[in-house]
Amino acid sequence: MISLNNKSVLVTGGAGFIGSHLVDRLILEKPSNIIVIDNLFLGKESNLNEARQSSPIKFYRQDASDYVRMKEIVEAEDIQVVFDLAVMPLMTSLERPRWTFEQNVNIVLCLCELARNGCFDTLIHFSSSEAYGSSQYVPMDENHPLNPTTPYGASKAATDLLILSYINTFGIDASIIRPFNNYGTRQNEGNYAGVIPLTIKRILQGKAPVIYGDGEQTRDFIYVTETANATVEIYNHQSTRGKIINIGSGSEITINELIRLITRYMNYKKAIKYENERLGEVRRLIANINLAKEIIKFVPKISIEQEIKLTIDWYKNESCRT
Repeated sequence: MISLNNKSVLVTGGAGFIGSHLVDRLILEKPSNIIVIDNLFLGKESNLNEARQSSPIKFYRQDASDYVRMKEIVEAEDIQVVFDLAVMPLMTSLERPRWTFEQNVNIVLCLCELARNGCFDTLIHFSSSEAYGSSQYVPMDENHPLNPTTPYGASKAATDLLILSYINTFGIDASIIRPFNNYGTRQNEGNYAGVIPLTIKRILQGKAPVIYGDGEQTRDFIYVTETANATVEIYNHQSTRGKIINIGSGSEITINELIRLITRYMNYKKAIKYENERLGEVRRLIANINLAKEIIKFVPKISIEQEIKLTIDWYKNESCRT
C-alpha cells in the first residue's frame, strides 16, 4: 500500500458536495498540501469551512478545463496527486447538452495531458453510474454495457474511455471510481438539485414533494462519507490502477419508497405530486460492488434509513440560517 502522507494533493470540484467531504477525509491522511480548484458552478466555498478549521486549504476559483492555467497551478503547488470531481451536472445536459459534454470531456482531457506530460503522478477520477444507463442486468458490475441516456451520462462514459486510453497508450497512473447515488450533508439544494435535497427543501417551504414518472424507478444510494473513505483506499491500493471500480451500497430503493421515508421523518402528511417522467430518466440502478470488496475491502456500513434523518436535520439547520 501507498499513502497520501506528506504528498501535495489537488481536488478539482473540491468545493462541491462530494468534493468537500473528500477534502475533510484527506486531511486525516496528513498530506503536505491540499489545494482545491472549483469554478463554483454548483460548489460553495463555504463547504470548506469545516476543513479549514483543521487544515490550511488553498482555494482557486478556476475552470479545470483551462490547460495553461491548470498547468501553472499544478506546477506552482508541486502537485503529486489529483482527485478529479469537477463536472457539469446531469440536469445541465438537458438544457445545454453540447456545452455540458464539451466541458466534461475537456476537464478530463486537460488532466490527462498534464499527467502525460509528467506534471503530476497520479489521477483518481470520479465517473458516474449514469455511464451505464438503465440496467440490462442486476446488480450492475463494471463490465455492464455503457448505454447512457443523457448527454451527461455520455460525457462520463467518454471520459472514462479517454482515461483508459491514456493509461494504455501513455502509461499514466490512474484509477476510475464509478460512484452510484451519493446523499448527505452539503448536497446542492438549489438549481440542478438531487431528489433528496429537493424534496426536503420543498417540504420545508410548505410545498408538495414531486415525483417524476410513476416513482418505481430505483436508485442505489450511498452516504457521502463512505464514498470519501473508499476514494482514499482506492488511492492507497496500487492494484486499483487502470481499473474502473463501482462504489455503491449494493442495494436499491424506489423513488416512491425514498419519498415516503423522507415524508415520514419530516411528518409530512399531505399529497405527493406526480409529474411527467423527465428526459433521459434511468429506470433501474443497483451496483455490484464485488470488485471494491475484493481490492479495498469495501463494506458499506450505513443504510439510508440511518442517515436520512441526519441529512434532513442538516438542511433544517441550514434553512434556519438563511
